[in-house]
Amino acid sequence: MMQVGRAVPTSTWELVATSSTETKFVLAVLVIFSLVSWFLIVAKSWQLRRLKLAAQTFFRAVAHATRLDDARMAVNALPPSPYTRLFKEGVTFYADLVPGGVSAEPHEAPRLTPSQLEALRMVLETQVDAEHDQLGRWIPWLATLGSVSPLLGLLGTVLGVMDAFIGIAAGGAGNLAAVAPGVAEALVTTVAGLAVAVPSVIAYNIFTARQNFVAAELEGFAREMIVTLAREGRL
Repeated sequence: MMQVGRAVPTSTWELVATSSTETKFVLAVLVIFSLVSWFLIVAKSWQLRRLKLAAQTFFRAVAHATRLDDARMAVNALPPSPYTRLFKEGVTFYADLVPGGVSAEPHEAPRLTPSQLEALRMVLETQVDAEHDQLGRWIPWLATLGSVSPLLGLLGTVLGVMDAFIGIAAGGAGNLAAVAPGVAEALVTTVAGLAVAVPSVIAYNIFTARQNFVAAELEGFAREMIVTLAREGRL
């Protein structure tokens, strides 16, 4: 309980050190939230940076291929990524439909029927969705932390203000000097909650936009694969 007449804190650290048990508990939870948030931010930033480099390498490799079979050999030499997995999934499914796959000469391979072409499109779309979901793993946690942290900070503020007024009532003092330390202590949790929420929400929006961008790239490449099959006379 807030004690009236105690030494007035002269810094934020003193304010935290002399705060009530409820305030310290809320701050401890917010510190944990902050650590989790920054871990996810750093991990996802590193993952997306690697993905950007993988995308550049992939598109550079397939840009020089004149046929799907040439692209297949180039992609086989690349490290795994959403782009290589999508390409290999499409090529593998096509090979299940047509003997020899893309290695067979177009005039020797039977053309895909409309139902087979639709099945190929569905396979590619399913792979795009799977990569989109995989890339978005853990990102919703940033939205959760960004939403919950201010509310938790507000809860700490309300508890702190209640504690301050209870202490004032018990001590019989009601001047500004008695009220100010308790209110200042209560507001610390609101500041801490916002400090956790702001970077979490910013990172969530950036990562979600990047996730959707990669999914759009994959969808575009899946359509390009269908176009290439048609251009080679395989459809």
